[in-house]
Amino acid sequence: MSTVRNDEDPPDTSSRKRRHMSDAVFKEGDVLGSDLCEISAAEWKPATRNKTGKEKNRRRSEVSISPPPIRKMTEEARKKADHGGFSREKYLPAYGLGPSSSSYGHGLSASTGHAQALRSSHLKASPIQLSTVNGLPASSNINTVGLGDILGDPLIKECWLFNYLVDVDYIMSQFDEDTRGLVQVKIVHGSWKTEDSNRIRIEVFLPMWEIKHDDQAQVVIVTGNFIVQDWSMCQAVWRSPLLPLLDVVPEALNPPGTTLCIGSGARFKSDLLAYLKAYGSKKTGPLTAELDRYDFSSIRAALVASVPGKQNLHSTDPETETLWGWPRLRYLLSSIHSIPAKTRPSIVMQCSSVATLAEKWMGATFLKALAATRPANTLLSREQPKCWLVFPTADEIRRSVEGYSSGGSIHMKTQTPAQLKQLAHLRPMLCHWAGDASSRASSENASRRGPVREALRRRAAPHIKTYIRFSDEEMTSIDWALMTSANLSKQAWGEAATAGGEVRICSYEIGVLVWPDLWDEGGGAEMIPVFGKDMPDDEGDDAALLDSNGPGDFDAGQKDGDDEETTDEEGGGGIREEKSREPKRRRTRVGLRMPYDLPLVPYAQDEMPWCASTPCAEPDWMGRVWPGFDRS
Repeated sequence: MSTVRNDEDPPDTSSRKRRHMSDAVFKEGDVLGSDLCEISAAEWKPATRNKTGKEKNRRRSEVSISPPPIRKMTEEARKKADHGGFSREKYLPAYGLGPSSSSYGHGLSASTGHAQALRSSHLKASPIQLSTVNGLPASSNINTVGLGDILGDPLIKECWLFNYLVDVDYIMSQFDEDTRGLVQVKIVHGSWKTEDSNRIRIEVFLPMWEIKHDDQAQVVIVTGNFIVQDWSMCQAVWRSPLLPLLDVVPEALNPPGTTLCIGSGARFKSDLLAYLKAYGSKKTGPLTAELDRYDFSSIRAALVASVPGKQNLHSTDPETETLWGWPRLRYLLSSIHSIPAKTRPSIVMQCSSVATLAEKWMGATFLKALAATRPANTLLSREQPKCWLVFPTADEIRRSVEGYSSGGSIHMKTQTPAQLKQLAHLRPMLCHWAGDASSRASSENASRRGPVREALRRRAAPHIKTYIRFSDEEMTSIDWALMTSANLSKQAWGEAATAGGEVRICSYEIGVLVWPDLWDEGGGAEMIPVFGKDMPDDEGDDAALLDSNGPGDFDAGQKDGDDEETTDEEGGGGIREEKSREPKRRRTRVGLRMPYDLPLVPYAQDEMPWCASTPCAEPDWMGRVWPGFDRS
């Protein structure tokens, strides 16, 4: 086991227990395990170390994947870089970099977007938030969430953290300094077989649970490891509402075998407890027993998770049992209506790692699962959706906040014949992360796409994983959105089903699926992409106004204020009464915070996705080159 650390804060391995998780030993056929450790917050103290001047000046990086030492560029070479040369001072404003946001991590108040939602009840803030990225200006970090915002609540009394890579010092520093010593911290981390020589990195980004002094709990799911490096990249965060204690015995609410509605809090809870039980009662038994005492009814989402092992699709009833991996996703999507549109729908996959995949698995298993939908009673939009894959190029990694060091966490191999064959299959789907590439071909490609809706995350390298179905080619409306830990791999999503219906999964993953109908309160609901903030804009016209009986049932010829009077035919006697009519209801409008710009910019024919194994001679904005490293 090697060590994950902050390079500016190197560990003293001779006097300090290694408390960080790093490279996994994994090859085909292995199943990822887990270990539990408990931290005594009252006794924890940050490690104190003497730093040399050289160590102080080194950039933060994840040592478990660090390449060979990066040589510094000379000043003369620096001036020649980036099409004529640049300096750090010139680079920052030119590429949207600036002073770090406030320590609170939002640029504005953490609850700005959600407070606005309360003022406009038909407008709902994005259920998925982006992480604060230090190095971006405050204007790019509006409504974002830092790890300190999540863990810094002084009311936390118990915290369970599930993740693969963990820097204990970093995690403990995020708790409120005045109450840190009172928090019970339990960490479930990755484990692996040590005898295997085929070493590749497996990342599992799992949830955290916070139990608070006011008898409330909260579930939080993030896409980043608990290390400094990951929180300098673009991540996603989903937070449940605060969950109160139940006032009845849990078994009285939903007896075993009860069919629970997809998207309801009760079903979310059932699936979450099933996921936790997969870790084994010795590790998570106390947590599952504790969470069972809380009321999840306020949650509007469906859980999409994976656990290591095998499941049989023929003998598993998805109505009462929890499926895992792509079968779970397919089952959920088959119950969600797609919005009728006149143009072809689009599915956008965006992840930080793409494994070497068989073309048959990609098309016949995974993309088929993504395309599943509940049939609509319309002839519109019956075309199969167009699929896209957002992934950064070397140029976009080079110009990111952390430069090439962030590329160590992003993987797609493009070297062997099999990998090049896969690239040829994926190329028609590939789109830029930032979309502002310097090559002429990409610039011309971008100019043909129309006005840009900016997500303000171009310079933050992507470690986030999202899968989104847009109802139209213009990507103005969303059918569903999935935020997850799962990259594009069979280990995460599961192998193709065998003839006997068996699906094998090798890793723990977790995510949340949301769609517009979860917020429908009788007037309809829609989900739209939002950029640079969590709140959607109001339409400002009557298109969002619906009669309670649905569109088309309201008499447009009757003026507001005209109360139609009628005679009670049965009662006679000239008794007059007002015609009963329900008031207009506004369609609920839910925002979904976008991590990338729209419209998408496809790769030019000569462009290649970032490959961490491939050396890059062109310096990043800090003057460093990338020598590449072998991950075979």
